[in-house]
Amino acid sequence: MTERIIISGFGGQGIMFLGKLIAWAAMRENKFVTFLPAYGAEVRGGTSHCAIVISDEEIASPCVDTIDTLIAMNSPSLEKFIPQAKKGADVFVNSSMVSDFKKINGIHWHNVPFTDIALKLGNVKSANSVALGVYLAKKKILSAENIITMLPEAFKNNQKLVDLNEKAIKEGLKYSGFHDSEVATC
Repeated sequence: MTERIIISGFGGQGIMFLGKLIAWAAMRENKFVTFLPAYGAEVRGGTSHCAIVISDEEIASPCVDTIDTLIAMNSPSLEKFIPQAKKGADVFVNSSMVSDFKKINGIHWHNVPFTDIALKLGNVKSANSVALGVYLAKKKILSAENIITMLPEAFKNNQKLVDLNEKAIKEGLKYSGFHDSEVATC
């Protein structure tokens, strides 16, 4: 099993934190993993992304040329990385911020309003954790319980943030919006 993931969005959406959390969880589950952040000139409000490779075998390169999973938190991110999605890839689109896009044949599209769900939970900054929960529910590569047990350390025991993000992950895990999922055949 090898999973190549790109997570992308605006600076300030917790893109790097989400990537680090996934990589950390993979390591704790004794998988091989690479994490390649793209900081560059990105700042709060600009676009940022990270690439994660998870495998049962040693990984030769952290570079991701073809994507198995794309988590796109905004339109520029979807536009930039969708050309790298391979046939059969899972693309998780933050439908709160992306409304109009052309679907590509053979891609599994999951349109989920991550930001709207986070707002209902009380903090828009937890949209990344909602996305994580949806990803975990769909892909089943990593253990949600493992990630939830990591939250106190990830948030340096800030109980308010631990509680908020645990709630957001659990909301993503139970999200029944997969009726919106489809394989584009247009």
